[in-house]
Amino acid sequence: MTPSERLERVRQILSEAKKLSREYYQLTGKPLGITGEVAEYEAAAKLGLELAVVRSPGFDAKRKSSEGVEELIQIKGRSYAQSKKSQRIGRLNFEKSWHSVILVILDETYELVEIYQATREAIERRLTALKDRPDGKPTHTKRGAVSVSLFKSIAGKAIWKR
Repeated sequence: MTPSERLERVRQILSEAKKLSREYYQLTGKPLGITGEVAEYEAAAKLGLELAVVRSPGFDAKRKSSEGVEELIQIKGRSYAQSKKSQRIGRLNFEKSWHSVILVILDETYELVEIYQATREAIERRLTALKDRPDGKPTHTKRGAVSVSLFKSIAGKAIWKR
């Protein structure tokens, strides 16, 4: 099977998985848990990323920069059907090697809406500034938990929109 045939077959499988996931949600009120896989595929397809092998430590994809440097990328996904205003993206592990995070926003049918990207440096800078609250209470940011709205504010403008 050629790479393009494989990509087309993956697209077909994910299309069926999206249908099944919607039906499952209608029947049970619970998500099936395909958001991450769909997000990785969509990011790779739209941004020309090479998906990493399963369980790569700290990153989901890579690409070469214009200078030829390999960039390691974490991919996080959220679906509007599952999102609340305070929804968090998955934990960011700063002990692993990675350069940036891509957040893929999907609609309730798991179709791509928008993509944001933030560098590790920008994320670390913002989280460091937020770590110590004036009232002394710990924040989720100490554990690398970032809300969707905070991530969007760090990333700025979407790098891809429907």
